[in-house]
Amino acid sequence: MVLVDSSAWIEALRRNGDLRVKLAVEALLDAYEAQWCSPIRLEVLGGARREERTRLGHWFSVIPYRPVREEDWERGVALAWRLRDGGHDVPWLDVLISAVALHDNVRLYAVDAHFREISQRTGLRLYEPGYGGSYTPENG
Repeated sequence: MVLVDSSAWIEALRRNGDLRVKLAVEALLDAYEAQWCSPIRLEVLGGARREERTRLGHWFSVIPYRPVREEDWERGVALAWRLRDGGHDVPWLDVLISAVALHDNVRLYAVDAHFREISQRTGLRLYEPGYGGSYTPENG
C-alpha cells in the first residue's frame, strides 16, 4: 500500500499538472495500491472548488481510507518534537501524515519537499514512481 499525500493528489488532478505525477497516481490506483488518510482528506477535499466537491467525494469514497486515531496524534507529537529538536520545522499535517506512514510501515508518495526532509531524519519510506514503484533504499 502507498499512502498518497495531498500534494500528489492535487498535482494529479490539475488540468495542467505534471504528467509524471498523473501517471504515477493512475498506476497506483490501477494496482489498488493508493491509500489516503484523514489529514489528506482535509487537504484535498477542503480545498476543492464547489463544482468539484461532489465528484471528488464520490471518487475518493472507493479508495482505501485510513482514519487517524488518537494514538496517531501522539506519535505525531513525538515526531514533531524529534524534528524540532533537530532544528527542522515541518508543517504539522505533514508530520502527522508521516507518523501514520511510519507506524503502518507503508510508503508515502508526495511531491512536497518536506517529506524528503522527514525521510532523511526518520525511517519514512518514500515511493518513487517507475516500473513497479520503488523507494530509495537509504530511506528504508
